[in-house]
Amino acid sequence: MSDARILRTFPNPAPKRDYVIEHTHHEFTSVCPVTGHPDFGTIAVRYVAGRTCVELKSLKLYFHAFRNQGIYFEAVTNKICDDLGSLLRPRRLTVTSDWKGRGGITSVVTAEWKPRGGSRA
Repeated sequence: MSDARILRTFPNPAPKRDYVIEHTHHEFTSVCPVTGHPDFGTIAVRYVAGRTCVELKSLKLYFHAFRNQGIYFEAVTNKICDDLGSLLRPRRLTVTSDWKGRGGITSVVTAEWKPRGGSRA
């Protein structure tokens, strides 16, 4: 199971400015929980940082932790969004997963993080 404790942060170098950070992982893999077959996709994380930014090596290791996990497309996209949102407390965050086709069907899932309880960084 992927573990958000893998993720590390560093201070936002320009916390007074809204600027977009986008990280794309082109080799994301997980496992279909029904068939056990591998699923291949691209995960794009796009955010406007609050006080912190995500460190890339830890993000890569976090993504790799899904490699053998049986999880639906919708669940993995929302988990990544929730984990990064809780960790970073960004001004804005969108996670999009774009999955390779199987059986003639492709899927794209987009999740947006909204803070609970109002206050953001």
